[in-house]
Amino acid sequence: MLTEKITVANLKCDGCATTIKNKLLALSGVNKVDVIIADDLVVVEHEENILRSAIAQKLLSLGYPEATEENGLLTQLKSYASCMVGRLSK
Repeated sequence: MLTEKITVANLKCDGCATTIKNKLLALSGVNKVDVIIADDLVVVEHEENILRSAIAQKLLSLGYPEATEENGLLTQLKSYASCMVGRLSK
């Protein structure tokens, strides 16, 4: 079992956290996801068969890129949409 700690951009609320948890847990090989909103941090426990890059790519597709990536308008809009979906899913 491996643990990845990924600092992301656009993390705003519990709705964001819910979306991230649900979508990452749907990936085969991901066992546990913790989202620490105050630190903009996503902690993922996963099997060795899943790559960190796959986790980071999924976060990017949801609108939560790694904090080191360029944070453009399209990414921000995706994060707002993910946030709203997460709030409705709570």
